[in-house]
Formats: sequence, structure tokens, C-alpha cells
Amino acid sequence: MTEPFPREGLPLNEARRKILERIAPITATIELPLAACFARVSAQGVHAAEALPGFAASIMDGYAIGDPSPPVIGTTWKLVGRSAPGAPYGQQLIPAEAVRILTGAPLPAGAQRVLPQELVQCSPDGINLELVAEASQSQWIRAADGDVAAGELLVAAGVRLGVAHLALLASAGIAELTVRAKPQLGLLVSGDELVALGEDRWPGAIWESNSTLLTALLERLGYGVAISQVVPDHPDALRTALLDLAASCDLVVSTGGVSAGDSDWIRPLLSELGEVAFWKLFLKPGRPFAFGTLSAANKLVPFFGLPGNPVAAAVTALQLLWPALQQLEGSDVQLLPRLQVRLAHQLRRNAGRPELARAKLEFDSEGNLWALVEGSQASSRISSLVGADLLLEIPAELADIPSGSKLWAQLLRLPIF
Repeated sequence: MTEPFPREGLPLNEARRKILERIAPITATIELPLAACFARVSAQGVHAAEALPGFAASIMDGYAIGDPSPPVIGTTWKLVGRSAPGAPYGQQLIPAEAVRILTGAPLPAGAQRVLPQELVQCSPDGINLELVAEASQSQWIRAADGDVAAGELLVAAGVRLGVAHLALLASAGIAELTVRAKPQLGLLVSGDELVALGEDRWPGAIWESNSTLLTALLERLGYGVAISQVVPDHPDALRTALLDLAASCDLVVSTGGVSAGDSDWIRPLLSELGEVAFWKLFLKPGRPFAFGTLSAANKLVPFFGLPGNPVAAAVTALQLLWPALQQLEGSDVQLLPRLQVRLAHQLRRNAGRPELARAKLEFDSEGNLWALVEGSQASSRISSLVGADLLLEIPAELADIPSGSKLWAQLLRLPIF
């Protein structure tokens, strides 16, 4: 096939932009119980049906009184009852009366403020209450709409639901949600040299690990692999696999066979069965990468041809496949957060391509952030991913980089809440 592509490949940001321009969100939705909605994308905005907590409540353990202003030391009240969460005091509070109240309990009718229990002293018979320390101006009361106002937007459409979103929705009594359907992803791993796990390895062969790597990585990011196939480097077998996956999936991903060798059939087949939008990345690891579309079953399906080396496959999946999956699912695209770090040790490399090096994040006693790059950065070395906290962004023109140099890095950590 002809080569109408830049020799060095597209810069990463330009490649990502071109991909996202061609990805349209899928429109299918599904109704799920709230507990099943973690990491799903909301299909519509969700509003609170009522204010929360729905009643004025005490912020702390103490005593509810009817005094509108802070009382003076020596003021006394008669203790007439108790208000606890789920068991409110049901009578009207009148002047000179107090009610024992617990954190989160409803404020009795007529109560104006709560005195923290540390400020008061009960009589030995437990009937009378006296203020023994100065009270502050704070009323220590949470308003009826202190958490959520009636009609307030709890979650907008297109939000990926995290722990805090689910807790907020549960607090508002939301039991079910309409969420976007997950993209159905088809994975094709190609290579004559690949041996399935559990089988004997012949000379020159390797055990197939990319399907394990990518399936686990995608699950970590909130996605799954609907169909996975391992196919030898034979054009007819690969053609059949690509068409089958495209017919039943929303997106097809391959690893291997995307370069320009004698057994690299993926890119020519993509050109035959659809379109090659671009080929090659100006990036290390990850140069042999293809993006385009497959035509099957009267639809166009986005196609990602990842490199065959496992580290390069993982890095390009994070940089380009993950953003596309987010957009396909209908959420705003979130990339890995970036921060500046210092290089812990001198790094020797050949200038020429920008690089995403795997590194560990370390801290010193003064709070400085350091990137520790250990061992070979070869794209076949899966162990370089083990324990990696960062993808260190190394500009193309840098060769030997001295210790202490400042570089940008992508943080390989997902948010908790």
C-alpha cells in the first residue's frame, strides 16, 4: 500500500485530536440499580425530589434550647426529654426547658440553638441543666436543606459515577439510574509466535500476554473486552476475524501486525476493509500504531491497531484508546493528571522521539517529588510497568538528562472519590 503518512508519525496530541474528532457517542442506555452504577456514565441529569436532611438537625451532641441569643454563664433549664436520630422529641420546647439532643437528631419545635455538652453541667438528679462555660455565637444547627436543596441537580448527564456520586444519590433516595451502555470492545491479538497459557512453548515462540494485559487494564479503567481472539499472521484468518469483530462490536482493537514487516497484515487489511486514518506515532514506545475504521454489517466501526510489544500496547491504550472509549460512552474525556517532578538519577537515552518512560514516584523530607527510572525501558519489558507510578514525559530533543532535571509526568493513579 502507499504511504501517505508522515515518516516520523503524528505527535501524540494531534493523534488524539484526530481520533476524538471521529468518535461519536453510542446512544443506547440501560436502567440499573444504583449499586450497579459505579464507573458508569449518567444518561440524564438527576435532581433531588426533596430537601436533605429534610429537617433542622443538631450538628453535635448537646442540648437544644429555645434561647434566640447565646445565654450567659449560670443560666439554667429544666431537662424535659431527648431527641435522637430516628427518635425525635415530639413536644413543643418552651422557654426555660432543654432537650438532650444527639448529632444528626431533629431539632424540637421551638428550639433555637444547641449547646455543646462540654459547656453545661447536669444536676445530680438529672433534672436541671446549667451553663458553666461561655457559649459561642454558633447555633450548631444544620438547616433542613443544609445538605441538598429540593430540586438541586445531584448529577449532570454525561458524568462518570464515582464513589461520592453514588453516596450522594443514595442519600437522596435514588434507587435506580439510567446510564449509558458500555461500548462493546473486540480484541484481536495476532502473531505466529504466540502460545496460549498452559501449552508447551516451542523454540522461538512466546506465551501470549497482551490479551491478559489489555483485558486487565481496560477493566481497571472501567471497561471490558466483549470478544477476544488470538489469530496467526495469516491474511485470510485475520480478515475473517476483523470482519467478525467489527460486525458484533462498537470498537475493534488489535495488537501486533501493524508495522511494515513481511508478516504485518493488519494495516493493509484495514485499508482493504475500511480506511486508515493515520499510521505511526511520533512517540516512544508506540510508533507502530494505526487508527481508522472497519466497514462491516452496514456500519463503520473505529479501529485501533496497537503495537505488538506489550509496554507499547499498554501506553498507547492509555493515551489514545482510553480517551476514545470515554467519548464513545458519552462522558467528558479525562486524561491522566500531570505534575512536575525532578529526575532522581541521570537518564541516558538517544534523542529523536518524545518518550513516555515508566517511573516510580518518591518524596523527600522537604516535599519535593522525584521520578525514579529503573532498568531498561524496552517496550517488550513488561516488568517496567510493575509498580510504575508515572509516565515521565521526555521531550524528543533531550538525550542525556542530568539528575535533578525538572520534567512533566503523568500520574498513573485513578481518583478514589
